[in-house]
Amino acid sequence: MNLARNLEQAARFFSEFPAVAERGQTASYASLEAESSRIAGALAGLGLAPGEFVAICLPNSREWLSAYFGVLKTGGAAVTLAAGLPPDELRPLLADCKPKVFFTTGEKLTSLGGRPEIEAPVVIAPGGDFTYEELLARGTDDFPAVERGRGDVAAVLYTGGTTGVPKGVMLTHENLMVSAHNVARQERSTHEDRALCFLPLNHVFGQVHVMHSTILTGGCLEMLPAFDLDEVLAALGRGEVTKFYAVPTVYLRLLGLDNLRQRLGRVRYCFSAAASMALEVVREWKWASGLNIHEAYGMTESASMVTYNHYYRHKVGSVGTPVGSVEVAIMDREGRPLPQGQEGEICIQGPNIMRGYLNRPEETARAFWGPWFRSGDVGYLDQEGYLYIVDRIKDMIITGGENVYPREVEELLYQRLEVAECAVVGLPDREYGERVTAVIVPKAGADLDPEELRAYLKERLSGFKVPKAFLTVPELPKSAAGKILKRVLKENIQRQPPPRH
Repeated sequence: MNLARNLEQAARFFSEFPAVAERGQTASYASLEAESSRIAGALAGLGLAPGEFVAICLPNSREWLSAYFGVLKTGGAAVTLAAGLPPDELRPLLADCKPKVFFTTGEKLTSLGGRPEIEAPVVIAPGGDFTYEELLARGTDDFPAVERGRGDVAAVLYTGGTTGVPKGVMLTHENLMVSAHNVARQERSTHEDRALCFLPLNHVFGQVHVMHSTILTGGCLEMLPAFDLDEVLAALGRGEVTKFYAVPTVYLRLLGLDNLRQRLGRVRYCFSAAASMALEVVREWKWASGLNIHEAYGMTESASMVTYNHYYRHKVGSVGTPVGSVEVAIMDREGRPLPQGQEGEICIQGPNIMRGYLNRPEETARAFWGPWFRSGDVGYLDQEGYLYIVDRIKDMIITGGENVYPREVEELLYQRLEVAECAVVGLPDREYGERVTAVIVPKAGADLDPEELRAYLKERLSGFKVPKAFLTVPELPKSAAGKILKRVLKENIQRQPPPRH
């Protein structure tokens, strides 16, 4: 088994079809496969052996794809790192994975103390440093993928670090192959689809969910280096994009535009990940666009999709039913299965679950109860097997001995017209242990009346769940994938409190 065979197969079946489009230029599957083979041949010539790590720290681009599949073809493992990482955050990750070869940019190399005269992109390898074009010239167009075991590591993705130091998640060829098939099947993907991809390819959403499923089915990746509203609208306006992938904050921005249905062009399918979508936003999008926002539940450790909501019967508020051969169970604090409808920790078992955390055997052991991976999320299953997420266990607030799940409060705040975005967190409190605090980004021109908000919530929640304070901020801190970083938010508030209402 080798995941790179998906690209080889697409090149056989869809040779002249577009594989990637960027900056007004399109590369066919034949050319992407040839470029990846050249990279693979060059890396093999430099002594890269199966199982060795190659780090890729590049923005979304054709070069990223060619480097990634070139590494896989040799039997190596691709360690994918965020292009925007500052040097002080990048160095520990490189020290952790110890790559034999490093694909990066001249600018990044300079920031790390390397030689500034090398043009971007650049390859740091045994025997010397090369420009990307020089490396291509060292290979040939016909390097077949090296056979690997299904349990061999294909990629290492570092978690976003929302709860601490990032961990390298080791995903195998089987993990990624299973997930690509699960996504493609659930989304009814075909070679006629064009998927807009502005999500970072180092992240599980962009890399596994969007990129791998698109390559598997011979579709085209419409590539943007990052989210830019004008560029996104221009891409949609060309009338070729059929699948739109984004995170909740992007959908919120688009909902503020007029003539949304017309702006989406030929889009037939919308999907959101990274964080649970507020119910009110899902309903508003459906009204404005005529399209559902499909959601799935997954994480880096599960190689994206665990459950999917849902082609046949979409339930607003749920994240759907388990996909393929993936199993989901709800367990209590001792790891015992709970009855249907009861809330507990979501645990997952299946061929998509990671091999483990790189260089962290103890943390790997703590992440499992036997064969069941512990997600760290609280949820429940309804009578039809649909999964509902209650909240992150680590986000739970304990105030005066009572448990508060922030998402319950946030869902109600999103129903308010004056609220654009919000996050509910627990801040240290001498009397209560933690005080429930709502941090709100108001809609443009809107005024927040804290007493009105407090009264609104008191009618719908137990008193201990109602925030003690309402703070306003211009924006919420987010990861590159669009997930609200509550740990960072709390640190920011404690350093310099925002305006209080």
